[in-house]
Amino acid sequence: MTSHGMMQKPKRQLVLNKGAEKFIFRYEQGREDALLDALIEQVKNKRTGFDWFDAAVLSFKLTQTLIGSAEELLQSDTDVTAVT
Repeated sequence: MTSHGMMQKPKRQLVLNKGAEKFIFRYEQGREDALLDALIEQVKNKRTGFDWFDAAVLSFKLTQTLIGSAEELLQSDTDVTAVT
């Protein structure tokens, strides 16, 4: 909890090692849209070797993480029964 009594969202990160460069993108759960925007901005930054393929690889990793999270939620909801 923060000092204001609110729960902080879990921090996550994606890491890409590319040659001598290491790209680390940290984001809050639920803010994946901001992460995708950051990937696009990094592609536009010509001072690094980060390209569209790298952005695609990390967005695929993000998708896999989201699918895993969704599957966990579905598994945890199995004790809910339908009322007819």
